[in-house]
Amino acid sequence: MKEYQIIQLKKGKEQSVKRRHPWIFTGAIKEIKTDIEDGSIVEIIDSEGDFLALGHYSKGPSIAVRLFSFDKVEINYNFWKTILENAYNLRQLMLSKTTNTNIYRLIHGEGDGLPGLIVDIYDRTAVLQFHSIGMWQERENVKTAIEDIYGGNLKTIYNKSSSTMPNAFKDLIQDEFLKGTDHRTTIEEYGHKFIVDWVEGQKTGFFIDQRENRLLFKRYAENRKVCNLFGYTGGFSVYALAGGAKKVDTVDYSKTAIEMAVQNCELNFPGTDKHNAVVDDAFSYLSKTDEKYNLIVLDPPAFAKHQNSLENAIKGYKRLNQIAFEKIEKQGILFTFSCSQAVSTAEFRKTVFVAAANSKRNIKILHQLHQPIDHPVNIFHPESEYLKGLVLFVE
Repeated sequence: MKEYQIIQLKKGKEQSVKRRHPWIFTGAIKEIKTDIEDGSIVEIIDSEGDFLALGHYSKGPSIAVRLFSFDKVEINYNFWKTILENAYNLRQLMLSKTTNTNIYRLIHGEGDGLPGLIVDIYDRTAVLQFHSIGMWQERENVKTAIEDIYGGNLKTIYNKSSSTMPNAFKDLIQDEFLKGTDHRTTIEEYGHKFIVDWVEGQKTGFFIDQRENRLLFKRYAENRKVCNLFGYTGGFSVYALAGGAKKVDTVDYSKTAIEMAVQNCELNFPGTDKHNAVVDDAFSYLSKTDEKYNLIVLDPPAFAKHQNSLENAIKGYKRLNQIAFEKIEKQGILFTFSCSQAVSTAEFRKTVFVAAANSKRNIKILHQLHQPIDHPVNIFHPESEYLKGLVLFVE
């Protein structure tokens, strides 16, 4: 069996690894016995020299090692393929009753035992995002394994990692096609059609993680005036129209996103006069609009990508929700979300509570929302539960 370079932990710092948490922070390391290159596979041992885990080393200031195996095994193509196959089989089981839908997340980082990797499937396209140099160095193994698992069912494999890699590598890595050349396609989600552009679009092209929440949103849309803030390409807007909304306004600062939101609404509801698209900052629009809405969705980008931006993120969420509480009509319903991993469920709920108190409105929680089943949460890694949401009734 191949020998890997060794990192030894300080006494007492092995407990989180024994609890199978997949991150090792720099402060836990006692000794690095050799000059280890960024992205190398390393073996973690405790203060007594006993084996703990295998992972990818990173020279960052915070997370030093991302662990992918708690067994001492050979790391080769078959190792990566087995994990990918397990994830694929789980999706086939979990999504068997998700009708008229041909998109899903295949790999959700730590949730699937592959920290630093995201893979989204759009019909016959796989979009890959690598978040660590170690996992990026495995890209050929990942690509080959995906091709083997799907056989001839994939036309396109696109590596979209230039914006997700650590800063030290962003200038060295370019987005690229690993197979095929398709830039976009039309996908189906619960029978609704959306144009997805993985080359120009945000993230991997579409926010798959809101699938079940969009379906719930549809149930509340009948005869309501809807405002979809941070609306991107109109996901919630299409579901609102499908649910019988009187009027739907989609607001996003990106002109490109708004143009696609218009296309998606037209694709599903040709000639509709119920949809209006606005290029504007969500905070600004909500503050100044005279429109009367009784169903609002707040789905902002991550205000806090790191712990050091948490305070400003909390202020942003509080301000945004308070404006929404003050503007929404009586008997209105607010869907509000945070996709910031650094903001815990408890912190988000407390922030919304403060905004509600400041607005002096009577508010009830109808639903507490999360990411869908194809974005699994590793029970040993609660940080992978990044999406949290509330559905609120505003009296």
